[in-house]
Amino acid sequence: MAIHKLSTAELTYRCDPRKLPFQTTAEVPPLEGMIGQERAIKAMEFGLRIKRTGYNIFITGYTGTGRSSYALTAVQQIAAQEPRPDDWIYVYNFNNPSEPLALNLPAGEGAIFCRRVEELLDDLKQAIPKAFDTEDYERQKAALVKEFQQLRGERLEELNQAAMEQGFALKRTSAGFVTVPLLNGEQLSEEEYAKLEQPVKEELEKRSTAVQLKAMEIMRRIQSAERELKEKLKELDQRIAIAATGHLFNEILEKYSAFPKVQRYLKALQEDVLSNLSEFRTDEEEQPFPLAWLQRQGREQAELRYKVNLFVDHRETKGAPVVYETNPSYYNLMGRMEYENRLGAVVTDFTMIKAGALHRANGGYLILQANDVLSGLQSWEALKRTLKTKEIRIENLGEQFAMVTVSTLRPQPIPLQLKVIMIGSPLLYQLLYSYDEDFRKLFKVKVDFDVEMDLNDDNLSKMAGFIAYHCKRDRLRHFDREAVAKTIEYSARLAENQDKLSTRFNEIVELLYEADAWAGIEEEEVVRGDHVKKALAEKMERSNRYEQKILEAIEKGQLLLDFEGAKVGQVNALSVIDLGNYQFGRPSRVTCTVSPGRRGIINIERESKLSGKIHDKGVLILGGYLTRRYGSKVPLNLSASLCFEQSYSSVEGDSASAAELFALLSSISGIPLKQNFAVTGSINQNGEIQPVGGINSKIEGFYAACKIKGLTGDQGVIIPRANMKNLVLNEEVLEAVANGRFHIYAISSVDEGMELLTGMKAGSEQEDGSFPPGTINEAIISRLRGFGKLLREQKDQEEAPERDGE
Repeated sequence: MAIHKLSTAELTYRCDPRKLPFQTTAEVPPLEGMIGQERAIKAMEFGLRIKRTGYNIFITGYTGTGRSSYALTAVQQIAAQEPRPDDWIYVYNFNNPSEPLALNLPAGEGAIFCRRVEELLDDLKQAIPKAFDTEDYERQKAALVKEFQQLRGERLEELNQAAMEQGFALKRTSAGFVTVPLLNGEQLSEEEYAKLEQPVKEELEKRSTAVQLKAMEIMRRIQSAERELKEKLKELDQRIAIAATGHLFNEILEKYSAFPKVQRYLKALQEDVLSNLSEFRTDEEEQPFPLAWLQRQGREQAELRYKVNLFVDHRETKGAPVVYETNPSYYNLMGRMEYENRLGAVVTDFTMIKAGALHRANGGYLILQANDVLSGLQSWEALKRTLKTKEIRIENLGEQFAMVTVSTLRPQPIPLQLKVIMIGSPLLYQLLYSYDEDFRKLFKVKVDFDVEMDLNDDNLSKMAGFIAYHCKRDRLRHFDREAVAKTIEYSARLAENQDKLSTRFNEIVELLYEADAWAGIEEEEVVRGDHVKKALAEKMERSNRYEQKILEAIEKGQLLLDFEGAKVGQVNALSVIDLGNYQFGRPSRVTCTVSPGRRGIINIERESKLSGKIHDKGVLILGGYLTRRYGSKVPLNLSASLCFEQSYSSVEGDSASAAELFALLSSISGIPLKQNFAVTGSINQNGEIQPVGGINSKIEGFYAACKIKGLTGDQGVIIPRANMKNLVLNEEVLEAVANGRFHIYAISSVDEGMELLTGMKAGSEQEDGSFPPGTINEAIISRLRGFGKLLREQKDQEEAPERDGE
């Protein structure tokens, strides 16, 4: 293929405003939804519809393509058609207080249940004291007490009578009963007892033992009767309490007859109330401070177990829940148990269990940013464990790392039924898929967002609708059709393709905002094309300080570059400097020196450890090209060194490999290269010029350098032919090309590039394997032969003294 000089029409994409069927976006129906992501939308719809285990969704794509906003919109649309999930509550476990129970009720019923339990407790606090403050209760209680007292009196009288029969009187002490001997009906003193004969003493002790045994037997009967009294009083209290509260419990039990777990809890609550009636009675004496405060605190803690923790409440939820968790830390995902200080001790209870994002999204959808999840301590591991076990278990993260286990609650886990949508970069997806064996099992649906879309009439219409939508939603001034055309051209520039539009909508929206601002500054009612151009120019000026510094160094001669004349082994190469929010092209001088030798091609950047792997590969390909093109005709006896002059940072990429090859061939052949050209493109071992990235920035960068040193009319850039469709150049370069002050050429082979740079014919290989005289390739072959001859002569000279010595 011949060298192709590009015309102005081939250097950019033009959107003709006259072909847009409106005057301003006020006439355009706003577009809601995604543009140009048909593959992603289809995958998303499938992922949201399938309800099987492991079919969670990973949305991948680059920032600014609308992944997050689309995910939220798409999920909300489908969630609105689905039923609301159950409410969840945590209640006290009367059988095992350290493991609170989780109960589920239909959406909205959780709050109602909490209110009913509170009302039940209020009714109990009124009904129970009132039931025990009646004459009937006091009469029944008094009868039982009287019966007991009568029985105790009879037993004590029986004991006294038995003691008298044995000649003893009984005296009550704190340790029990003491027997005192009688003589003639009078109690003996210790002195009188001491004067008794020993046989008499022994007889008294024998009879005293019998009395003591009798006393023990009677006291056992009294204690048994006392226990029976307590049981009867308890039974009485429970009968009274059941009579007063039974209808209250029956009423709430009937309302939840369809919920066995709730009924079991309510029955356990009833049993606990009946077992702790004293906590509801108000007949306790008020104690002085601080005992009164402690008494009140104790009563409040006792009542705490009857409370209900409304853990997840869906009464306001419409359809299935959609939760977008922006801070997915471990506790924000899994929930937590809060603690408080009580009397100097840090404690918790089931009412301080708080829901996490997984609980709130349970039964619906959870949207997460993958990078945030992976950055959180244990967040990713906890999320995977929950998805695998299908249950949400609330645990204290500190226990997993503490050396001493702390006693705490173990809330009953809640079953999980939810779909997780994670959003991340393509690199993150590949890393997780390759190195995390659980990832591919849990996230089986990939939604891949493209960075570009086809440039066709349908998408042009959608872009106009997209602009109209943001004008309406964000209250921007409407855009006239010239402003819309300029915005579309900017989209093509972002895509770096004349047949594509960019889907980096975040940057396009930024342009809409800034153009609207400039229209406001000029007090215009409609955004015009000039405002869009102004916004782009001002945005570039805010970020191009570094570029201006480099151009200033070129102007002052601090960065050594030639823009005219011709030199052997020297060429202008182009690279791209990316500052994140701004990128620009920078010309660099590439030089090559060649001499006879056997070291091959030396990459000075590599030797100084300033070369990346891709750049190293590009330089190695140069050797492969020389071998293929010339190695079969002549030995490659050369030592060459390649260098990016005045480069003090790492060099990466192969887009300068064509320029390096041209410098190498020039140095080998001795034919100078024109310095009014800059070259970009990579090569393969067959000598074909391959496309590169950043083509527009590179061309504009060299043009800016030529402009600051003075345009001569013959300067230009040589690019790969395969990059022609990537050209979307700025207005200044287009004007310079149109006026013949700057030129752009497209080549597809090394020979085409060398002919353009030298003004000589490259020369095609003839039947005998040689090249025509006076051509570049013939000069290269001739020079390589000369290198070989010189090396042989040097070798002969080195061997001659050795032969003479023999």
